[in-house]
Amino acid sequence: MNFHVITLFPEVCEVYTSASILGRAQKTEKGKGAKVRGKKMTVKYYNPRDFASDKHHKVDDRPYGGGPGMVMQALPVLKAVEKAMGRKDRKKVKVLMMSPRGTKFDQAYAKKLVTKYDDVVIISGRYEGIDSRVKKILKAEEVSVGDYVLTGGELPALTIIDAVARQIPGVLGTFESLEDERASSGEMYTRPEVLEYQKKKYKVPAVLLGGNHAAIEAWRLKQAKP
Repeated sequence: MNFHVITLFPEVCEVYTSASILGRAQKTEKGKGAKVRGKKMTVKYYNPRDFASDKHHKVDDRPYGGGPGMVMQALPVLKAVEKAMGRKDRKKVKVLMMSPRGTKFDQAYAKKLVTKYDDVVIISGRYEGIDSRVKKILKAEEVSVGDYVLTGGELPALTIIDAVARQIPGVLGTFESLEDERASSGEMYTRPEVLEYQKKKYKVPAVLLGGNHAAIEAWRLKQAKP
């Protein structure tokens, strides 16, 4: 799976996507013996300013019809996406635009992206938004990670990359079979068995200590219910 992020602030996103699980998934690793494990995913960034035509690399302008703020111009964004897509099979490329008005992003959506597409282009807007002709030309889908407004689309883009990456085979290693259960389970505990904090003792539920897996599963299902 290849992610292509269109953003004015690639340095903000790169710190996150190069760390921990996401960072390891982008590296070629040597396994036991002569085996080489290939990359599970790639994340590339494209700054619209690099595709601006003026010497100041301007990418925004005032909105037609008046109104507050500035709007990102269409051409620098379109050229950035064109660079990202290259000669790829368009049927295997999904273009997303971050928007609080868009389709709700959830676990099912993340799985769909992994099974249907090889490349995901994520356009992260700034200011008051992006010229609407970008969506029309690219046939992009607006996607929302929640009913709230942020200062830019970078955090939603990272949310999507993180959630989708966990659905890519091999990214989570031996834990991937537990992914759906982890998303639905409620309470989790680890050592110590008895936690002492501010003169009070907090114990791990006894059912988790008894080794009865059927009882543990039943308990977890009960905790997961709203």
